[in-house]
Amino acid sequence: MSNEPLYPFGYGCSYTTFAYSKPYISTDRLAKGGAISLSIDVSNAGDYDGYEIVQLYINDPVARIARPVKELKSYKRVFIPKGETVNVSFEIDSDMLKYYDNELKYGYDPGEFRVMVGPDSKDLQSLIFYAE
Repeated sequence: MSNEPLYPFGYGCSYTTFAYSKPYISTDRLAKGGAISLSIDVSNAGDYDGYEIVQLYINDPVARIARPVKELKSYKRVFIPKGETVNVSFEIDSDMLKYYDNELKYGYDPGEFRVMVGPDSKDLQSLIFYAE
């Protein structure tokens, strides 16, 4: 028996369909106190104008304590006319990586992070970056 939910988080009904390009980031190194940009093109491939909610998740695979596999960090709702393409961009800074550890210290562990972007929590494309 499958352990998957019937509908993933963010799943919604729409009268149109959207296509996502491959995401890209400005750099794969996040300097302490800095930021990086993630961009993705979203096209309305359907027959009607519509709104799409683009979701951004982050995962810290090597944290000192267990972290969520997918942690929603940002989203953007964009209107896309039929046949058009919109570039959606997110800014990722070190505050998006922070969490409270078992000693109630707020911070993040430098190292590898995975950022995921897509229309819902299941259909995601991922990229790797490193935080100092």
